[in-house]
Amino acid sequence: MNITLKDGSVLAMEGGATPLDVAEKLSSKLKKAALAAKVNGELWDLTRDLPGDCTLEILTFADEGGRWTLRHTASHVLAQAVKALYPDAKLAIGPAIDNGFYYDFDVEVPFTAADLLKIEKEMKKLIQQNESLERFELPRAEAIAFMKEKGEDYKVELIEDLPEDAVISFYKQGDFVDLCAGPHLPSTGRIKAVKLMSTAGAYWRGDEHNKMLKRIYGTAFEKQAELDEYVKQQEEMLARDHNKLGRELKFFTTCPEVGQGLPLLMPKGAKTIQILQRFVEDEEERRGYQLTKTPLMAKSELYKISGHWDHYKEGMFVLGDEEKDDEVFALRPMTCPFQYMIYKSAQRSYRDLPIRYNETSTLFRNESSGEMHGLIRVRQFTLADAHIMCTPEQVESEFRNVLDLVQYMAKCLGIDKDITYRFSKWDPNNKKKYIDMPEAWEQTEAAMKTILDHIGLNYTEEKDEAAFYGPKLDIQFKNVFGKEDTLFTIQIDFALAERFDMVYIDKDNQKKRPFIIHRSSIGCYERTLAMLIEKYAGALPLWIAPEQVRVMTVTEKSNEYAREQAEKLKRLGIRATVDERQEKIGYKIREARNERIPYMLVVGEKEVEGNSFAVRRRGEGEIGSMSVEDFTAMVLKENAEKVIF
Repeated sequence: MNITLKDGSVLAMEGGATPLDVAEKLSSKLKKAALAAKVNGELWDLTRDLPGDCTLEILTFADEGGRWTLRHTASHVLAQAVKALYPDAKLAIGPAIDNGFYYDFDVEVPFTAADLLKIEKEMKKLIQQNESLERFELPRAEAIAFMKEKGEDYKVELIEDLPEDAVISFYKQGDFVDLCAGPHLPSTGRIKAVKLMSTAGAYWRGDEHNKMLKRIYGTAFEKQAELDEYVKQQEEMLARDHNKLGRELKFFTTCPEVGQGLPLLMPKGAKTIQILQRFVEDEEERRGYQLTKTPLMAKSELYKISGHWDHYKEGMFVLGDEEKDDEVFALRPMTCPFQYMIYKSAQRSYRDLPIRYNETSTLFRNESSGEMHGLIRVRQFTLADAHIMCTPEQVESEFRNVLDLVQYMAKCLGIDKDITYRFSKWDPNNKKKYIDMPEAWEQTEAAMKTILDHIGLNYTEEKDEAAFYGPKLDIQFKNVFGKEDTLFTIQIDFALAERFDMVYIDKDNQKKRPFIIHRSSIGCYERTLAMLIEKYAGALPLWIAPEQVRVMTVTEKSNEYAREQAEKLKRLGIRATVDERQEKIGYKIREARNERIPYMLVVGEKEVEGNSFAVRRRGEGEIGSMSVEDFTAMVLKENAEKVIF
């Protein structure tokens, strides 16, 4: 066989050779480090015979495919350990993921922290046994019978979804066998460091109508030192988790009586969102947007015109019964239909365009209970929403202007270096999700790609992530756990102008359909707040911090001075409070530091006499004595420039 290696060189091997044989021939060091291979672009077991002349790349832990293979094998060891300890457990799926692996099990009682320790101990015992992983294949009918005999109902369902002529692969390690496409490590002993991290619930196949399974998350590395460093990083990230830190710092809370996915913003959280909202609305007005305010609900007829009733009804809160009631209403999941009706309230000329309507919109989406998470996945949220009606000639310039606005917002928040761009496209095979206008989809996606390329934007493309009425540019941000969320979106809509019969009179006196751009400038305020809490570990930038300055007295003699100075600061627009409690100043400083207050001003007799402050800055400590005038000027300047520290 002629084996073409990654560097382009060709190596002659005997028939029946494996990637491991090739690695050994190249170097003993490579053989020791090898975890998997890529054969003709496909992931491949090291011990599986090569198919003949092919291209070959040996993968180590430094390669994504190598890490994936090691962690996928670890998931099989996890399943083997669970079956050994809990024989009645039924196996679902167990893939490798970006930072580790998980496996879903059908068990009667949820796993506890003590269970994870016991399972991890069993895994390490199995790893020490260094059992070989052997691949074998069965025809579909035999594979179904094989899994039925083992009582693995979920595996049977997976196999039954495959074509009649499919050949099904399995992997065996000792007495344990699992359905799997592979690849895997040659033996379990190649896993040098493994740890189970957490447990959670997960619906079978991600469908809330299916049974809730019990998921175990874990991770695996080549070296224990690497695992220890990862665990340390995870602990630091957990300390930043907005769902934990946001509650501790009293930005928000939840309670079962109100309901899941309905967070209660406390004064700090409400103040931060108010600051952001005022900033956004003022900036949008400066850029030519006109503010609207529309109802929180509408009759079903409106959503039938827009297409939400056909494509989004399951995600809406419907008020009434279609079979019994004359009028059925629904809480709005989006603002667009309402703003279109404002557009239609008057005749429009090409001279009126572009028309830019913005709104701070309260929206409602019936997310499944398993998706709820803090401020990121909620059922009621507030969106900085807008729709731009424009002529075809204006689409690219308006799109550029929207992107410029979004990038400006990201820069002010200090996240401009953290965001990525995703061009989200439709999937023609997903008929239920999208408006069925293939030609319009192709034309709009091509036009949007042209705009993105003209701008020179670095973006990825993702199929089946578009809105039901058009493609979109999603601005993505990863949370502390590495999960990617969409913060802002810009969408080009080809369908709704026609559905709502929206027109303008063009230069030739003919009626034309406007192009529509949907956009959010700072996204969902709740999600943005969550992201900011995590990014800054609760120490929000000065300009959006709910409390910017805390004046702290050393003795009662300086109380009046502290109150007077705080009032002056507040009159200048600086958010200041006074701590005049009869506590030691060290205690007051520690408390303010724990609450992430940007500036702490200590005032005693010396400061009263000198009309000054002893200034402490968050993250730096004491920065010295400053006159009231100098400190005030500094904070006002930092506020205006949106300085981040």
